[in-house]
Amino acid sequence: MSLENAPAEVKLAVDLIMLLEENNLPAETVLAALAIVQRDYEKKREQAETSQGR
Repeated sequence: MSLENAPAEVKLAVDLIMLLEENNLPAETVLAALAIVQRDYEKKREQAETSQGR
């Protein structure tokens, strides 16, 4: 599968993986940071849904 035809989330995931690997960060640090990012984006999604009247 060509990356240029991949869904946006796959492209973003590949970019993030490359960035994290280039910085040689410990897996535990990366996982902790990703958990924070996930919580932040889940809150943003909830806020967007609430403002749209869902």
